[in-house]
Order: sequence, then structure tokens, then C-alpha cells
Amino acid sequence: MSKTAADPVRVESLTAGYPGVTALEDVSLQLNRGRITALLGANGSGKSTLFAALLGLRPPLRGTVRIFGQPPARARRANQVSYVPQHEQVDTSFPLTVEQVVMMGRYSHMGFLRRIRQTDRRAVDHALERTGLISLRRRSIGELSGGQRKRAFVARALAQDAPLMLLDEPFAGVDRTSESLIIEVLHTLRDAGAAVLISTHHLEGVEQLADEVVLLHRRVLASGPPSQVLTEQQLARAFGSALTPAPAARHDPASSGIAPGDGASGAVTRLSPEVGTSGAPSRHSPDDGASGVHQPPDEAEEVR
Repeated sequence: MSKTAADPVRVESLTAGYPGVTALEDVSLQLNRGRITALLGANGSGKSTLFAALLGLRPPLRGTVRIFGQPPARARRANQVSYVPQHEQVDTSFPLTVEQVVMMGRYSHMGFLRRIRQTDRRAVDHALERTGLISLRRRSIGELSGGQRKRAFVARALAQDAPLMLLDEPFAGVDRTSESLIIEVLHTLRDAGAAVLISTHHLEGVEQLADEVVLLHRRVLASGPPSQVLTEQQLARAFGSALTPAPAARHDPASSGIAPGDGASGAVTRLSPEVGTSGAPSRHSPDDGASGVHQPPDEAEEVR
């Protein structure tokens, strides 16, 4: 994992959007090394547009975005950022194994001819071990459960060995074993000095998962430690009056994960239908050089 002097992420006065839609207005934020930041907001809050801007897929209308002091596209080419999308388009009829998917994370290290070296094999082995997929390495990616498949894409990002990892709704629809393993991986990354940004609209366990929280609703409403940001007043601003607090529950990945397909580890908050709990279907662009970097969902759909 390479080190640079500049901040992992620095966004200043960012305004971004789509034709006829301003999804983000005057957004500024900074991510630090060795910290996990949770980006919280309801659907339509601009999370996907922010991710697209961080990946260099959505140019700012105003303001600046820098990844380790570089424009996002250049940072991606320099292997400074990895990305785990919420949805990954997989052709289940194509016989691609878990190991081959994870090896894609090493493409940026291989050069033009993509010759696999021993260092690449070791990186893949390490990523598979950390995500509990060693025994499934020869299995077709299409044969995996939703949680196992999500772990495979986290393993691909791990194999890339970038100092910044972006994850879009990594716990949506995964089983409790996968949730626990992914959380353990993210904490290990943080402890090794990486910066991690997780986009989510589910609140349970955020205090145990993240070191910092950013509440987003077109603008940054609040940012800081979870204990200071996750107040009833702040959450009402981010999620609207339809947000109804429920009793707090301590997150224990070993015993209180989410059931397969639930998409949340037991709600700490209840969202009314007006707020919604599922994002718009994703459309992804082909891989353009950085492992796992695909077009996030079109925010124009999300904000309708």
C-alpha cells in the first residue's frame, strides 16, 4: 500500500449533478488516513453522485475533488483508490471463478501484458483468506450466495492494495457471516493506515463500525464522531420527519447480523415509505483500468 503526503480525499465547495438536476451543492469534506468514514443519507441525498465525483466519473460543475492531491481519474490510474460497488453485473453463464475475479484486482500492478507474478498470487491468496473464501476459490462466481459474492468483490479490492477504499452499501442484502467478515476486513485496513469511505442509509452499528460520520442531504449537514453526529435532531434533518427513532442496539457482528436478503442488520431506525430504503437499480460502465471501478447509479434517477 503506497503512501503519499496529501489527504486521501479533499473535496472543496463541490456542486455536481446531471442535466436539469443539481444533486450536490457546495459540499466540502476531508478523509484522513487510518479512519473509517460512514457517509449517511436517504436515497436521493447525493451519495451516488459524490461517489461518482470521487471516482472521476462525474465532473464537478463547481468546486474541486482531489484524491491524494491528484484529480480522481489520475489517482485511479496510479492505483490510489479501489471501489466496491453496491451491485455488480455478473454474467453467471460465463465460467469465471472466484479466484479469477479477485485476480482482477491485480491488473493495475501487472502492466500491459497482464502477466501474473508470484506477488500477485500471494496478494490474491491473502485477500481470499481474509474474506473467508479460500475454500471457494475454484467455484464459479455465479454459484455464490449474495453475501459470498459481496465478499469476493471486497477481496478484489483488497488485492488491489490501494490506500483508499470506497464501498457503496456493502452490507445490503448480505448474511451475518459476510457482514462480520467485511467489518473485520475494514477494521484491519483502517489499523494498517488506509482510508475507508462507506456509503449507507442504514444506521445500526455505525458507531461501532465508523470513526467518523458524514450526514449528507445534497449538502453536508454534519460531520464528526458518531456520538456527536447521530443525534435525533441531526438524523431528522438528513432523513426527514418520517424518521422514527427506535431503541439503540449495540452492534455485534457475531450475534446480531442481518438475515440474508434483509439489507440491514435489524433497524435502529424505521423509515416510512416516503423515505424509502432501497436505491435505484445500478447501471455500470465497463472497467476502465481500476479494478472494480464501475459507473455508480445515475443520481438523476435516484432523486426523482
